[in-house]
Amino acid sequence: MAGSGGPIGSGALTGGVRSKVAPSVDFDHSCSDSVEYLTLNFGPFETVHRWRRLPPCDEFVGARRSKHTVVAYKDAIYVFGGDNGKTMLNDLLRFDVKDCSWCRAFTTGTPPAPRYHHSAVVYGSSMFVFGGYTGDIYSNSNLKNKNDLFEYKFATGQWTEWKIEGRLPVARSAHGATVYSDKLWIFAGYDGNARLNDMWTIGLQDRELTCWEEVAQSGEIPPSCCNFPVAVCRDKMFVFSGQSGAKITNNLFQFEFKDKTWTRIPTEHLLRGSPPPPQRRYGHTMVAFDRHLYVFGGAADNTLPNELHCYDVDFQTWEVVQPSSDSEVGGAEMPERASSSEDAATLTSEERSSFKKSRDVFGLDFGTTSAKQPVHLASELPSGRLFHAAAVISDAMYIFGGTVDNNIRSGEMYRFQFSCYPKCTLHEDYGRLWEGRQFCDVEFVLGEKEECVQGHVAIVTARSRWLRRKIVQAQEWLAQKLEEDGALAPKEAPGPAVGRVRPPLLRVAIREAEARPFEVLMQFLYTDKIKYPRKGHVEDVLLIMDVYKLALSFQLCRLEQLCRQYIEASVDLQNVLVVCESAARLQLGQLKEHCLNFIVKESHFNQVIMMKEFERLSSPLIVEIVRRKQQPPPRTPSDQPVDIGTSLIQDMKAYLEGAGSEFCDITLLLDGQPRPAHKAILAARSSYFEAMFRSFMPEDGQVNISIGEMVPSRQAFESMLRYIYYGEVNMPPEDSLYLFAAPYYYGFYNNRLQAYCKQNLEMNVTVQNVLQILEAADKTQALDMKRHCLHIIVHQFTKVSKLPTLRLLSQQLLLDIIDSLASHISDKQCAELGADI
Repeated sequence: MAGSGGPIGSGALTGGVRSKVAPSVDFDHSCSDSVEYLTLNFGPFETVHRWRRLPPCDEFVGARRSKHTVVAYKDAIYVFGGDNGKTMLNDLLRFDVKDCSWCRAFTTGTPPAPRYHHSAVVYGSSMFVFGGYTGDIYSNSNLKNKNDLFEYKFATGQWTEWKIEGRLPVARSAHGATVYSDKLWIFAGYDGNARLNDMWTIGLQDRELTCWEEVAQSGEIPPSCCNFPVAVCRDKMFVFSGQSGAKITNNLFQFEFKDKTWTRIPTEHLLRGSPPPPQRRYGHTMVAFDRHLYVFGGAADNTLPNELHCYDVDFQTWEVVQPSSDSEVGGAEMPERASSSEDAATLTSEERSSFKKSRDVFGLDFGTTSAKQPVHLASELPSGRLFHAAAVISDAMYIFGGTVDNNIRSGEMYRFQFSCYPKCTLHEDYGRLWEGRQFCDVEFVLGEKEECVQGHVAIVTARSRWLRRKIVQAQEWLAQKLEEDGALAPKEAPGPAVGRVRPPLLRVAIREAEARPFEVLMQFLYTDKIKYPRKGHVEDVLLIMDVYKLALSFQLCRLEQLCRQYIEASVDLQNVLVVCESAARLQLGQLKEHCLNFIVKESHFNQVIMMKEFERLSSPLIVEIVRRKQQPPPRTPSDQPVDIGTSLIQDMKAYLEGAGSEFCDITLLLDGQPRPAHKAILAARSSYFEAMFRSFMPEDGQVNISIGEMVPSRQAFESMLRYIYYGEVNMPPEDSLYLFAAPYYYGFYNNRLQAYCKQNLEMNVTVQNVLQILEAADKTQALDMKRHCLHIIVHQFTKVSKLPTLRLLSQQLLLDIIDSLASHISDKQCAELGADI
């Protein structure tokens, strides 16, 4: 891409020549200048978010089961133990994920006694099995929990029991287990009489020198529970839901291994605009992949749901994963995928019928002229189940067994393909713009002290209507003043000025705000978050109360809810009187009510009134506390929904769609056609624009848009602007081809857009859109994609020929199609055509 200031950034190649073809998905900004030809080399793939039913376990190999364990080692899933409804099991089964085949694993030595609700983990080249419930369930005899530890070596098949000296964990079943830092960690479970919430650990490096140690946990320790999963992500252990008696919840807890501290993670799903967490449940699975936790199945309030829930550890949000459309049997409304008549001809009539129903997506090998199309005949969602087990190999989750409807044990194996995208950097990019204070064009003059805080008109006017009115008033006053006086003394914005004077900062006076709380408010406008201060510290709570007051004045509902949430969570016996008095002074009625209700609780009241701070309260407030204690007001639950306001994404979307048109300060030229935009937003999201505006901003305020030597379509350009402004990645597949190289040339801060473009092309090359993608491939000189489109057109020509867009293709593309058709018609077919003539 080049602006009128000349080519800059990572897209520049030797001699001003840029590659016309998109780079591979793992692009490198430091790539050699000699690179002149880059390709979309996707290779074979599996559709993301697709469920596949794999061959079930044959009864000859092993029984259907539940309450078992599965672990992943190299390219295989190992299943141990469980029960088949009549007896406990201790067999070890192996499923090869490449061959999709089952067998009994080779074993020597004495295996663990038959058991279920045990745990199994992999460390090094061994599997470790701990505890569980053993005995004869058919005759109801010799039933007991165990605390033994067995090792199975994958290389030799040897079972060995570890005999540990010293103190041991209490025998248990239905517990959680994981491996971290060369140690096995055991948490909670059921000992036969009560549920537990203790934690134990043991080193796995040398069984001769190791011993069990009980972990001294701190923080918000989960309640005693059983039948829950654990998963490790981002060097933390997570526990979600489970059976804990009357206290059963759908809470997610996080354990820090370093300081051995638990934290209950608040969901704030209303404030975050995301779905709520999954229903409370037990007997479910949870696995970690990338920065996500995936929860499937379990018994949830007497139901067996089969939705897959995903938790983003970085953003602390839940969502329900929508499976790809070809995960369900049938799918009559699906767009028909392009297929090869050559491959279809090799199928039997029964296979073709099944194949037509499943509408599989095909692997694309863009490095060749042919598309290999593996046939997956069974493709469906797993039914709801509990006491199944799950493990992760590479970028897919495998689920085996469990109890399904009518208490039937399952022997099914399912595979779910994860997606792995870099996280959205929208909030971080705008936050970096705020922290760096580059390209500021407005200065807020605050309070009686007239302290100054700088910002960006584009961000502020997008997020706050109140501040937008203030800025518009200041602009109108400045325009009138300039008209009357001729000019004002310019105050230069910070940063180097190259060859010219930067425009003066617009000054906006706000007497209602002081600098420190206003800066917290500004941080929220840029990031949708506030950095919570130290919990419980009075000074920090009072600061957030000032921010809350501003949020009310500026009508920022989302910030108001965040502040209230923080303050109410921070109120304790040490600070409640100070917070209550401050709330009364600031006329913050809801916070004052919260403090009064906290004070008059039976467990708090006597302690509060004995404090010295209570004596220093104002008389009206003391009277109010006493009256509240004597006669609490009746509770009147409100049916009014909470107004959570708009998010950063929603506001920036509206801004791009027209709400920010009067504040545009840069013009992007696409093939000579102007598109007004905002410098600060472009600079925040693109290192290319940041460098341009910092160093040699074009004097005419216009920037030519291209990706290398290729000018994207208008539609693709609008898709890219949506990505820049608010992180949107949904787009037609032909746009994805234009924009596949955009992160490389624009210098986006990760390749999230590129990863989505890749997936979009993989999933959505259909007969219906193949001609549009052919045009885009030709224009971008993506030759491998062009060959693939021609291949599809040739093998589906009967259908493609009926598309009205075929007649709109250029003469050269029509000739390319004719040439491909000619090269694929056999001599025999030519003879048959000649005979017909």
